[in-house]
Amino acid sequence: MKVRVLGCSGAIAKDCRTTSFLIDDNILIDAGTGVGDLTLDEMRKIDHVFLTHSHLDHIAALPLMLDAVASLRQTPVQIHALPHTLEALSQHVFNNIIWPDFSSIPSAANPFMRFHPLHVGEQRATAGVIVEALPAVHTVPAVGYAVRGKDRKEWWVFSGDTERNPAFWERVNELPVAMLVMETAFSERESALARRSLHLSPQSLLAELHLFRQRGCPVYITHTKPAETDVIMGEIGEFLAAEEANFAGATPPFIIQWLRAGQQFAL
Repeated sequence: MKVRVLGCSGAIAKDCRTTSFLIDDNILIDAGTGVGDLTLDEMRKIDHVFLTHSHLDHIAALPLMLDAVASLRQTPVQIHALPHTLEALSQHVFNNIIWPDFSSIPSAANPFMRFHPLHVGEQRATAGVIVEALPAVHTVPAVGYAVRGKDRKEWWVFSGDTERNPAFWERVNELPVAMLVMETAFSERESALARRSLHLSPQSLLAELHLFRQRGCPVYITHTKPAETDVIMGEIGEFLAAEEANFAGATPPFIIQWLRAGQQFAL
Protein backbone atom coordinates (compact mmCIF):
# COMPACT_ATOMS: atom_id res chain seq x y z
CA MET A 1 0.00 0.00 0.00
CA LYS A 2 1.27 3.47 -0.90
CA VAL A 3 0.49 6.61 1.09
CA ARG A 4 1.17 9.97 -0.56
CA VAL A 5 0.91 13.13 1.53
CA LEU A 6 -0.92 15.73 -0.55
CA GLY A 7 -1.50 18.13 2.31
CA CYS A 8 -0.88 18.12 6.06
CA SER A 9 -1.14 21.73 7.18
CA GLY A 10 -3.77 23.32 9.39
CA ALA A 11 -4.12 26.31 7.05
CA ILE A 12 -2.79 27.60 3.73
CA ALA A 13 0.36 29.52 2.86
CA LYS A 14 3.07 29.05 0.25
CA ASP A 15 3.95 25.33 0.11
CA CYS A 16 1.32 24.60 2.79
CA ARG A 17 -1.67 22.48 1.78
CA THR A 18 -4.53 21.37 4.01
CA THR A 19 -5.19 17.77 4.91
CA SER A 20 -5.38 15.10 2.23
CA PHE A 21 -3.73 11.72 1.79
CA LEU A 22 -3.76 9.62 -1.39
CA ILE A 23 -3.87 5.87 -0.74
CA ASP A 24 -2.48 3.98 -3.73
CA ASP A 25 -3.93 5.79 -6.74
CA ASN A 26 -7.65 5.75 -6.10
CA ILE A 27 -8.55 6.54 -2.48
CA LEU A 28 -8.45 9.91 -0.71
CA ILE A 29 -8.43 10.33 3.04
CA ASP A 30 -9.84 13.86 3.34
CA ALA A 31 -9.96 16.32 0.47
CA GLY A 32 -8.13 19.44 1.57
CA THR A 33 -6.33 21.87 -0.72
CA GLY A 34 -3.48 19.40 -1.31
CA VAL A 35 -5.71 17.65 -3.86
CA GLY A 36 -5.10 20.61 -6.16
CA ASP A 37 -1.54 19.46 -6.78
CA LEU A 38 -2.75 16.30 -8.54
CA THR A 39 -2.93 16.18 -12.32
CA LEU A 40 -6.28 15.74 -14.02
CA ASP A 41 -5.39 12.13 -14.77
CA GLU A 42 -4.48 11.50 -11.13
CA MET A 43 -7.75 13.04 -9.95
CA ARG A 44 -9.72 11.05 -12.51
CA LYS A 45 -8.49 7.80 -10.94
CA ILE A 46 -9.89 8.63 -7.48
CA ASP A 47 -12.91 6.38 -6.90
CA HIS A 48 -13.34 6.73 -3.12
CA VAL A 49 -13.09 9.66 -0.70
CA PHE A 50 -13.14 9.02 3.07
CA LEU A 51 -13.77 12.24 5.02
CA THR A 52 -12.91 12.67 8.69
CA HIS A 53 -15.37 15.52 9.28
CA SER A 54 -17.05 18.52 7.69
CA HIS A 55 -14.61 21.36 8.40
CA LEU A 56 -13.51 23.35 5.36
CA ASP A 57 -9.82 22.49 5.50
CA HIS A 58 -10.72 18.81 5.06
CA ILE A 59 -13.30 19.17 2.28
CA ALA A 60 -12.23 22.32 0.40
CA ALA A 61 -11.02 20.60 -2.77
CA LEU A 62 -13.83 18.07 -3.06
CA PRO A 63 -16.33 20.22 -5.00
CA LEU A 64 -13.64 21.52 -7.34
CA MET A 65 -12.12 18.07 -7.92
CA LEU A 66 -15.51 16.62 -8.81
CA ASP A 67 -16.12 19.47 -11.23
CA ALA A 68 -12.71 18.96 -12.82
CA VAL A 69 -13.07 15.22 -13.49
CA ALA A 70 -16.80 14.69 -13.93
CA SER A 71 -16.62 14.62 -17.73
CA LEU A 72 -13.64 12.23 -17.62
CA ARG A 73 -15.31 9.51 -15.52
CA GLN A 74 -17.91 6.87 -16.28
CA THR A 75 -18.83 6.08 -12.65
CA PRO A 76 -19.65 8.21 -9.59
CA VAL A 77 -17.03 9.07 -6.99
CA GLN A 78 -17.99 7.33 -3.74
CA ILE A 79 -17.98 9.62 -0.68
CA HIS A 80 -17.71 7.83 2.70
CA ALA A 81 -18.27 9.75 5.93
CA LEU A 82 -20.31 10.02 9.10
CA PRO A 83 -24.00 10.80 8.48
CA HIS A 84 -23.51 14.25 10.05
CA THR A 85 -20.67 15.01 7.64
CA LEU A 86 -22.70 13.93 4.61
CA GLU A 87 -25.66 15.98 5.82
CA ALA A 88 -23.41 19.03 6.20
CA LEU A 89 -22.10 18.58 2.66
CA SER A 90 -25.64 18.31 1.30
CA GLN A 91 -26.98 21.30 3.20
CA HIS A 92 -24.07 23.69 3.04
CA VAL A 93 -21.93 22.82 -0.01
CA PHE A 94 -23.71 20.70 -2.63
CA ASN A 95 -26.93 22.69 -2.24
CA ASN A 96 -27.17 24.38 -5.67
CA ILE A 97 -26.29 27.67 -3.99
CA ILE A 98 -22.67 27.27 -2.94
CA TRP A 99 -22.08 24.47 -5.49
CA PRO A 100 -24.18 22.22 -7.74
CA ASP A 101 -25.65 19.10 -6.18
CA PHE A 102 -23.39 16.52 -7.80
CA SER A 103 -25.34 13.74 -6.09
CA SER A 104 -28.21 14.38 -8.50
CA ILE A 105 -26.55 15.54 -11.72
CA PRO A 106 -26.44 14.75 -14.52
CA SER A 107 -29.24 12.56 -13.10
CA ALA A 108 -30.24 10.92 -9.83
CA ALA A 109 -29.71 7.53 -11.47
CA ASN A 110 -26.24 8.40 -12.76
CA PRO A 111 -24.75 11.13 -10.55
CA PHE A 112 -21.20 12.42 -10.36
CA MET A 113 -20.96 11.34 -6.70
CA ARG A 114 -22.73 9.03 -4.25
CA PHE A 115 -22.85 9.34 -0.47
CA HIS A 116 -22.19 6.30 1.77
CA PRO A 117 -22.83 6.79 5.52
CA LEU A 118 -20.07 5.38 7.70
CA HIS A 119 -20.05 4.78 11.45
CA VAL A 120 -17.30 4.61 14.08
CA GLY A 121 -15.87 1.10 14.26
CA GLU A 122 -17.07 0.19 10.78
CA GLN A 123 -14.65 -1.34 8.29
CA ARG A 124 -14.91 -1.00 4.52
CA ALA A 125 -13.01 -3.27 2.13
CA THR A 126 -12.58 -1.43 -1.14
CA ALA A 127 -10.08 -1.04 -3.96
CA GLY A 128 -7.57 -3.43 -2.42
CA VAL A 129 -7.48 -1.91 1.07
CA ILE A 130 -9.41 -2.09 4.32
CA VAL A 131 -10.45 1.21 5.92
CA GLU A 132 -11.72 1.43 9.50
CA ALA A 133 -13.34 4.50 11.05
CA LEU A 134 -11.76 5.33 14.43
CA PRO A 135 -13.17 7.50 17.24
CA ALA A 136 -12.28 11.20 17.30
CA VAL A 137 -13.21 13.99 19.72
CA HIS A 138 -13.80 17.27 17.91
CA THR A 139 -16.19 20.24 17.73
CA VAL A 140 -18.26 18.43 15.10
CA PRO A 141 -18.78 14.68 14.74
CA ALA A 142 -15.51 13.30 13.43
CA VAL A 143 -13.47 10.17 12.92
CA GLY A 144 -9.89 9.13 12.33
CA TYR A 145 -8.94 6.27 10.03
CA ALA A 146 -6.87 3.10 10.04
CA VAL A 147 -5.95 1.71 6.62
CA ARG A 148 -4.12 -1.42 5.52
CA GLY A 149 -3.67 -3.39 2.34
CA LYS A 150 -5.79 -6.53 2.20
CA ASP A 151 -2.65 -8.68 2.12
CA ARG A 152 -0.89 -6.78 4.92
CA LYS A 153 -1.13 -7.02 8.72
CA GLU A 154 0.11 -3.56 9.70
CA TRP A 155 -2.00 -0.42 9.60
CA TRP A 156 -1.46 3.22 8.69
CA VAL A 157 -3.31 5.16 11.40
CA PHE A 158 -4.50 8.78 11.23
CA SER A 159 -6.02 10.48 14.28
CA GLY A 160 -8.03 13.04 12.34
CA ASP A 161 -8.77 16.26 14.20
CA THR A 162 -9.12 15.35 17.85
CA GLU A 163 -8.40 16.28 21.45
CA ARG A 164 -7.94 13.77 24.30
CA ASN A 165 -9.36 10.50 23.04
CA PRO A 166 -9.10 7.33 25.19
CA ALA A 167 -11.43 5.37 22.86
CA PHE A 168 -9.03 5.96 19.97
CA TRP A 169 -6.14 4.35 21.86
CA GLU A 170 -8.28 1.50 23.07
CA ARG A 171 -8.79 0.47 19.45
CA VAL A 172 -5.37 1.45 18.09
CA ASN A 173 -3.61 -0.63 20.72
CA GLU A 174 -5.37 -3.67 19.27
CA LEU A 175 -3.81 -3.04 15.86
CA PRO A 176 -0.25 -3.62 14.64
CA VAL A 177 0.64 -0.07 13.55
CA ALA A 178 3.27 0.67 10.90
CA MET A 179 2.87 4.45 11.01
CA LEU A 180 0.90 6.82 13.24
CA VAL A 181 -0.13 10.29 12.04
CA MET A 182 -1.23 12.62 14.86
CA GLU A 183 -2.63 16.09 14.67
CA THR A 184 -1.06 18.86 16.76
CA ALA A 185 -2.64 22.10 15.66
CA PHE A 186 -1.44 24.56 18.29
CA SER A 187 1.66 25.41 20.31
CA GLU A 188 1.64 25.54 24.10
CA ARG A 189 1.23 29.31 24.10
CA GLU A 190 -2.17 28.63 22.50
CA SER A 191 -3.00 25.55 24.56
CA ALA A 192 -6.20 27.13 25.87
CA LEU A 193 -7.37 27.66 22.30
CA ALA A 194 -6.40 24.09 21.47
CA ARG A 195 -8.58 22.77 24.31
CA ARG A 196 -11.47 25.04 23.34
CA SER A 197 -11.34 23.98 19.68
CA LEU A 198 -10.67 20.32 20.58
CA HIS A 199 -7.21 20.05 19.06
CA LEU A 200 -3.92 18.87 20.55
CA SER A 201 -0.90 20.92 21.60
CA PRO A 202 2.54 19.42 22.34
CA GLN A 203 1.91 18.54 25.99
CA SER A 204 -1.49 16.99 25.34
CA LEU A 205 -0.01 15.15 22.35
CA LEU A 206 2.65 13.52 24.53
CA ALA A 207 0.07 12.72 27.19
CA GLU A 208 -1.95 10.96 24.49
CA LEU A 209 1.08 9.09 23.16
CA HIS A 210 1.67 7.63 26.61
CA LEU A 211 -1.52 5.66 26.00
CA PHE A 212 0.03 4.14 22.86
CA ARG A 213 1.64 0.83 23.75
CA GLN A 214 3.66 0.26 20.56
CA ARG A 215 6.98 1.86 21.44
CA GLY A 216 9.30 2.60 18.54
CA CYS A 217 6.51 3.11 16.02
CA PRO A 218 7.19 6.21 13.88
CA VAL A 219 4.89 9.09 14.78
CA TYR A 220 4.31 11.92 12.29
CA ILE A 221 2.86 15.28 13.25
CA THR A 222 0.24 16.86 11.00
CA HIS A 223 -2.18 19.80 10.98
CA THR A 224 0.27 22.37 12.38
CA LYS A 225 -0.62 25.98 11.64
CA PRO A 226 1.97 27.43 9.20
CA ALA A 227 2.91 30.25 11.57
CA GLU A 228 3.29 27.81 14.47
CA THR A 229 5.03 24.80 12.91
CA ASP A 230 8.57 25.60 14.07
CA VAL A 231 7.35 26.48 17.57
CA ILE A 232 5.24 23.32 17.83
CA MET A 233 8.03 21.01 16.67
CA GLY A 234 10.51 22.77 18.93
CA GLU A 235 8.25 22.32 21.95
CA ILE A 236 7.66 18.65 21.12
CA GLY A 237 11.44 18.17 20.91
CA GLU A 238 12.01 19.87 24.26
CA PHE A 239 9.32 17.91 26.08
CA LEU A 240 10.43 14.66 24.49
CA ALA A 241 14.09 15.27 25.39
CA ALA A 242 13.10 15.86 29.00
CA GLU A 243 11.19 12.59 29.03
CA GLU A 244 13.99 10.66 27.34
CA ALA A 245 16.46 11.88 29.96
CA ASN A 246 14.45 9.91 32.48
CA PHE A 247 15.04 6.72 30.49
CA ALA A 248 18.81 6.87 31.16
CA GLY A 249 19.91 5.82 27.68
CA ALA A 250 17.14 3.31 27.07
CA THR A 251 15.32 3.20 23.75
CA PRO A 252 13.33 6.44 23.31
CA PRO A 253 9.61 5.85 23.72
CA PHE A 254 8.67 7.72 20.55
CA ILE A 255 10.21 8.62 17.20
CA ILE A 256 8.43 11.86 16.30
CA GLN A 257 8.81 13.68 12.98
CA TRP A 258 7.01 16.48 11.17
CA LEU A 259 4.97 15.35 8.20
CA ARG A 260 5.54 17.20 4.92
CA ALA A 261 3.45 17.51 1.78
CA GLY A 262 4.98 15.45 -1.00
CA GLN A 263 6.24 12.65 1.22
CA GLN A 264 5.42 9.12 0.11
CA PHE A 265 5.43 5.94 2.16
CA ALA A 266 5.24 2.28 1.15
CA LEU A 267 3.59 0.18 3.84
